[in-house]
Amino acid sequence: MKILTADFILTCNEDFDVLTHGAICFDKTIVEVGRKEDLIKKYPNAEVTDLPKNSILMPGLINPHVHLEFSSNTSSLAYGDFMSWLNSVIEKRDDLLLTCSDEIIEEQLKIMLQSGTTTIGAVSSFGNDFDACLRAKQRVVFFTEVLGSRPDSVDILFDSFKSRLRIAQDNESERFIPAISIHSPYSTHPILAKNALDLARKFGYAVSTHFMEARAERDWLDNGKGEFYDFFANFSPYAKPLCTALEYIELFRGTKTLFTHCVQATANELEAIKNIGGAVTHCPVSNRLLGVGKLDMKKVEETHSTLTIGTDGLSSNISLNLWDEMRAVIFTHTQEALNDLAKKVLIATTKDAATALNLNCGQIAEGKFADLIVCQMAQEIENKEDLPLQLILHTKHTHLTFIAGESV
Repeated sequence: MKILTADFILTCNEDFDVLTHGAICFDKTIVEVGRKEDLIKKYPNAEVTDLPKNSILMPGLINPHVHLEFSSNTSSLAYGDFMSWLNSVIEKRDDLLLTCSDEIIEEQLKIMLQSGTTTIGAVSSFGNDFDACLRAKQRVVFFTEVLGSRPDSVDILFDSFKSRLRIAQDNESERFIPAISIHSPYSTHPILAKNALDLARKFGYAVSTHFMEARAERDWLDNGKGEFYDFFANFSPYAKPLCTALEYIELFRGTKTLFTHCVQATANELEAIKNIGGAVTHCPVSNRLLGVGKLDMKKVEETHSTLTIGTDGLSSNISLNLWDEMRAVIFTHTQEALNDLAKKVLIATTKDAATALNLNCGQIAEGKFADLIVCQMAQEIENKEDLPLQLILHTKHTHLTFIAGESV
């Protein structure tokens, strides 16, 4: 049993309560939150640590959407236009997968841990990241991904997907949680998606999918035209959209699904995502590098959709540090009031991300897993209303990190 005291405790609960000069008692889970004197009296055998001045104690960060299999990329892919990037990924894919060793992935996991990311949603297209994720200190929601649009390949692709999923299932633990990813509406045959989603419902798994990332996707699903028409013509002269956007969303009913990007999503589509209990994952750096525009935050708020924030992978980012991504949100959405946006961003990377992934963490509250981080500010913050923004602006690494009550 441990007791930590801090100048500020950021609960990241529904009301975004900020406690001053408080303390928490925890082991694997949070036992109680309150005053230091009361907790010491109640738990006399607990190990007490007074954190340094200007310390902020808060839940560990949750990155719900990251691709680790392309972590060897630095400057080999084309940026600025989605289709140019996609073609460069196809061209360079084998080389990037071959050069992305376990050591490279483990280094990125270490960087994320040092910056306070205690849970990741790892989207695994090929399984090359499996061993590193299994050994990770973080809590890993491991999304085995399925993709393929050719109807004559559905059975083969599904069997391959099930083989990779079974390996994840055989290694399930409290910190390694199997999950399922459907790549996107333009790349995954509806029968393949439906079969995989039936498994997600059967086992109660979280689901991830890319949705409405680029204008090319919008044009293709709506009209069967645009840049994807030429792209798919290289594979089949008779290619056509496999479903509409709303039909695709409906496939996920009865699952907990994170719809990643949603830059081109309409209000009706965001409403549909919300109505099936889905969440939206925002990846602003990736969106900028691929030239797809930016998420309409106002539209997301108006539909009361759950918002999470992810880094995507190093194929479309330069950092997997979630603080960098949070800063990108702050500087991208210039019409939002800064302090209000900072609170939304912290909730999106803690409480709401945990809810979207169906995890018992993301808040400083009794009964939640003690996945905790301690950040230390260089100067005293006199007004706690300024705390969320200043924390995001100035934090790069944590002072302490705990996962399930264990210091990592």
